[in-house]
Amino acid sequence: MKKIDIDAYKIVPDIKLADLKTSENLDSTDKELKKKLEKLREDLGDFQNKLYAHGKYAVLICFQGMDTAGKDSLIREVFKDCNVRGVVVHSFKVPTELELDHDYIWRHYIALPPKGKFGVFNRTHYENVLVTKVHPEYILIENIPNINSVADIDEQFWEKRYEQINNFERHISENGTLIFKFFLNISKEEQRQRLLRRLRLQEKNWKFSPGDIKERNLWDNYQQCYEEAINKTSRPNAPWHVIPADNKRASRLIVATILLESLKKYKDIKEPELDDEIKANIEIYKSKLEKEK
Repeated sequence: MKKIDIDAYKIVPDIKLADLKTSENLDSTDKELKKKLEKLREDLGDFQNKLYAHGKYAVLICFQGMDTAGKDSLIREVFKDCNVRGVVVHSFKVPTELELDHDYIWRHYIALPPKGKFGVFNRTHYENVLVTKVHPEYILIENIPNINSVADIDEQFWEKRYEQINNFERHISENGTLIFKFFLNISKEEQRQRLLRRLRLQEKNWKFSPGDIKERNLWDNYQQCYEEAINKTSRPNAPWHVIPADNKRASRLIVATILLESLKKYKDIKEPELDDEIKANIEIYKSKLEKEK
């Protein structure tokens, strides 16, 4: 199996999405990829237990990608062996009335993971510079002062949003949240095949919406918005990784490898030691419990 170089997927601006790969097979069979992932996700589960015991860091893992990129199945497979209490997944949909009564980052802020846990955002605060940039009319429902029409949403508006997002991520990272951001880079042809599969297989029909075709027609617009957002917000404290997503098994393994290898660099994350008094009396405590009938 080809060794995964995690730095090969980390984005150092400026990149062109069109120049990046959408497919990776890692010179392995599906069976080999599956077996390797099983081992990595066990190790991720062990690390999360250690993270919880240490109690000083949280981990935020963000996934973005075009429709059918494989976010749901990747989340399911990569975190399968983590303690169910240790991983909290949030799938952000259209903002509710309550959420629209606050600023656009509020609903993401209150969903952040507490110390000791993994928080997974399936679609993220980046929707606010992606779908809203492709459809700027959506901004109008946010009721922002001095934004009364689409004509008021200029380039300065978007630059300010990128700055706000960078500030948000800097703030939480400086207070103990480790941030990972993944863009699942699927090709337009692979998306076409996956949409067709949803239509051909009756058990997959429920996943299809006519809106999928409408958004697919805006493919180039979305690619441009993703490219700009990634370039303007990939920072050392919150790096973007662009993951080739045409091969689902390979993309899952790459994500798991990046997470585990990066997290292991935090040598201070370890299980706390017992204080001297407890350690000195362990045999006494054991003896008392062993004598109980």
